This record gives sequence, structure tokens and C-alpha cells, in this order.
Amino acid sequence: MEERLKALETAQQFYAAFAKADANEMLKHYGSEIIFSDPVFGILKGEQAFAMWRMLVRPGIDIQAKEPEFADNKVIVNWRATYIYSPTGRKVVNHVKAQMTIRDGKIIAHHDTFSLWRWSAQALGLSGYFLGWTSVVKRKISSMANANLRKFMEKQKEV
Repeated sequence: MEERLKALETAQQFYAAFAKADANEMLKHYGSEIIFSDPVFGILKGEQAFAMWRMLVRPGIDIQAKEPEFADNKVIVNWRATYIYSPTGRKVVNHVKAQMTIRDGKIIAHHDTFSLWRWSAQALGLSGYFLGWTSVVKRKISSMANANLRKFMEKQKEV
């Protein structure tokens, strides 16, 4: 019971920091060997996952998270991000379901799921609406996101 409550508290703290656009505080709740995955970036491990949050979390993103739930030894959090997708200037409202494995107060696995087609329709407009469901467009979105992450990580090394 104690571990379950600690896991729920960890998830609450993670999303409270996210709502404040405080990536550094968010990442205090990740284990160093974190495995993160989502439809855009695919699987990220360790420093890649840390860098992704540092790259994405900015003021102006509205994060609304529901109360975490505990099921099948995982913490489940349904959350919503509302923001302007900077390459197109289009508003995105992304509904996400997070599944987290938390041990000893640290998130060791974090899997986000959402409709990449819905996201692409909002972020890219008509082209995303009509083509966002195709594997070609999904691969292009993922490729661009990961290229941006690599560039971001390289810049961080220079600092």
C-alpha cells in the first residue's frame, strides 16, 4: 500500500511540475535509466528522454492532468496539452494517456499514447487531416521530431 501511494504522489508531482512548465522539476521524478515512448518520438532512453522534455516544455503550454490512478502495477494519468505548434502557428489540443511504472519514488518507464492522426490534423491542417493517418506521414513526423531532438542535444553539449 505504501509503494502504491508513493507512486501516485510521484505522478502527481511530475504533472504539477509539467503544468508549471518546469522541466527540471519534472525530471527529478525520472530514474536515470528511464524508458519513455510515444507515437512521435518512439522509444527514448535515459538522457534522450530527459532532453526531449527539456526541449518541449515551455511556458505557454497548458497542461491539465486528471488524478492519477493505479492499475496493474502501473500509474495511469489522463492529461491534456493545449499549445501552439510553432512550425505552423496552429493550436493543438492533445489528449494523452500516460502509463508509468514507478519504483522507489522514481518513474522508470513512461508510455504516452494519443492519436497521431488527430494531432497531425490540428498541427498540420488539411494535409494532416487527409494524410496524417498514413505510415509515410507518421514516419516523417517522427523523423523530424527525432532530428530536432538530436540537434537540441548537440546544442546542449556545446553549452
